[in-house]
Amino acid sequence: MAKKAVCVLKGTGEVTGTVYFEQESDTTPVKLSGEITGLTAGKHGFHVHAFGDNTNGCVSAGPHFNPHQQSHGGPTDSVRHVGDLGNVIAGENGVAKIDIVDKMLTLSGQHSIIGRTMVIHEKEDDLGKGNNDESLKTGNAGGRLACGVIGITE
Repeated sequence: MAKKAVCVLKGTGEVTGTVYFEQESDTTPVKLSGEITGLTAGKHGFHVHAFGDNTNGCVSAGPHFNPHQQSHGGPTDSVRHVGDLGNVIAGENGVAKIDIVDKMLTLSGQHSIIGRTMVIHEKEDDLGKGNNDESLKTGNAGGRLACGVIGITE
């Protein structure tokens, strides 16, 4: 039976969105869909962060979800954080449509993303190719525009 989850993104500014997650079985990729509005045009880093804690805004969500202690990378890299989903691209209208299929995410088991936080960042994620320490941790994606805890849905 397919597992489903949802995340409602909210921030201090006008950035909001909803992300839907679906996984057909424990061994299939997770499909992400939805949209984020209020963004500046261009690429924005999009990651699952370690904690489902938004008590201090998006900052308390902690670092990228990285249970295997890897360096930051892009979604197609073999070395990456589990939470590294690369970038979403907002059009001139400020809307980013989400259509991602990811083989490393899971909605079940020890490394489930349920209860963790989804974050949309202010800048483009350099996918760990920025030739500096911050690139290997965060992709130099900048501040956290909006976030939300990933929760179970029907």
